[in-house]
Amino acid sequence: MQPDPVTRPDATAPPSLSGGDLELPLAELEARVAALGLALQAGDAALLEAASADLHGALARAVELFQRAARERAVPAALRRRLAEAGARVAAQRTALARAGASLDRALEVLMPRPAPRRLYSNGGSVERATPARAALQA
Repeated sequence: MQPDPVTRPDATAPPSLSGGDLELPLAELEARVAALGLALQAGDAALLEAASADLHGALARAVELFQRAARERAVPAALRRRLAEAGARVAAQRTALARAGASLDRALEVLMPRPAPRRLYSNGGSVERATPARAALQA
């Protein structure tokens, strides 16, 4: 006797997700957000780069699983809230990093000002050029 194709589960479909299946990637995402915060506080560029890459991977996995779970069924409100809170923490870290970068740019401008642009015209409006003929006339 052959199985009924209507009731037979599709072997190519991914397994159904439960709330517990979302807990682990969400916990990893929260841990990666916290690690990024510590890396920002430490000011270590290599640590910051590694933490950013780890966060990117964890975020991609969590978003994919949450999207799949949302298509299959309703995601529990507590998990949605935790995902939103993790997103808000990432946004706050991004804002803090942008402010720190702007502050650093201002400090560098004070310490190493850009040279003034070269004037193309003299006060009288004529073009000032250092040509060999003009230099000889002025000598």
